[in-house]
Amino acid sequence: MASLGKLFRRDMDPRCAYCERGQQINEREVACVKRGIVPAESHCRSFRYDPLKRVPPRPAALDTEKLNEADFSL
Repeated sequence: MASLGKLFRRDMDPRCAYCERGQQINEREVACVKRGIVPAESHCRSFRYDPLKRVPPRPAALDTEKLNEADFSL
């Protein structure tokens, strides 16, 4: 459940890219019901967070070249 806490947290920076009133047009623009076409990074007082629109960052890849047999023994 800890990962869900980060997805639904309240203290994140508001952005039109994940507002329920906006629809993503491309990577940089959002069609807002209130303000029309706006940059994805902007926001307004009518911001309503929609967690399903937010794309979480990809997890870091495991670098297996630096690992050896001793890393896996107790």
